[in-house]
Amino acid sequence: MAEILVLTEHRQGEMQEISLEMLAKGQQLAEQTKKELTAVLLGKGVASMADEVKRYCHHILVMEDDLLANFNSEPYQDVLSFLIKERKPSLVLMGHTAFGMDLAPPLATAAGIPLATDCYEIEVKGDAVIPYRQMYGGKMCAEVHFKEAPCHMITVRAGSFPAEGLKEINGAVEQVSFQFDKDYAYKKFLQYVEAAVGDVDITQADVLVAVGRGIGDSENLPMVEELAKLLGGVVACSRPVADKHWLPKERQVGTSGKTVKPKLYIAFGISGAFQHLAGMKNAATIIAVNKDPKAPIFSVAHYGIVDDLMKVVPSLVAKVRERKGA
Repeated sequence: MAEILVLTEHRQGEMQEISLEMLAKGQQLAEQTKKELTAVLLGKGVASMADEVKRYCHHILVMEDDLLANFNSEPYQDVLSFLIKERKPSLVLMGHTAFGMDLAPPLATAAGIPLATDCYEIEVKGDAVIPYRQMYGGKMCAEVHFKEAPCHMITVRAGSFPAEGLKEINGAVEQVSFQFDKDYAYKKFLQYVEAAVGDVDITQADVLVAVGRGIGDSENLPMVEELAKLLGGVVACSRPVADKHWLPKERQVGTSGKTVKPKLYIAFGISGAFQHLAGMKNAATIIAVNKDPKAPIFSVAHYGIVDDLMKVVPSLVAKVRERKGA
């Protein structure tokens, strides 16, 4: 069957955003290559999630088993190896998350599939699917060409593709029949331990006011923090600001920081290096303020102001205060 497989990721009964992002990109790739899109959902008690996911694909393959109740790469690998052998997809997508990083390399090795990891873009050129990834800490962008093979695998960086605009397909739910021949006693799930997010989790903020090296000095941060507070948002930053320790690393946006998708992203004094753009380009509305009219940040901004942020920020603070009657 000519199809693209997307492995959906869920945690503690909730579908992860990366799954919807991959389905959105999968729909686009399937249309371009004239293939069908198939989602794979493994777990226990996942019927409600199956009903949600089937809306966006032609088929959803569901398997429920106690061994799949919590993520364990070993049983997942056995089921997926079976599905890849049986269905012979042309492409397998999974998230470049802790989940995918654990699973993709051994699965690709076992199935003999060429693998590209941590990809931020995927294009179709002729008959080839071309993924793009960064190298050398984000200093270089590589166009990856696979060796010829009937199937390829790609892990996708979270936040790379907007989940908005998913088309309704309402595909068929298919139950997978697979018999485990071991209990994986050597590798057991114990518990979920959530990572510390610091004082603020910028990935959850609807409004981000971000600053770059154009802020000049840490003494100028309070006026930006005041604007963020008035707008009901939080302050984020580019790498130079985090490297100078003016703001904690947890506030950094970009490939070496965090990927964000707020409703509003205001960038002050950020030139827009590729590493930063990759972390915020999918924000719903982007406003950029920079003295350089040729700054790359304007290529993704919906609105731009060519001026000194030291003039713009106080003016915005005054205007917002006036509107709020403060």
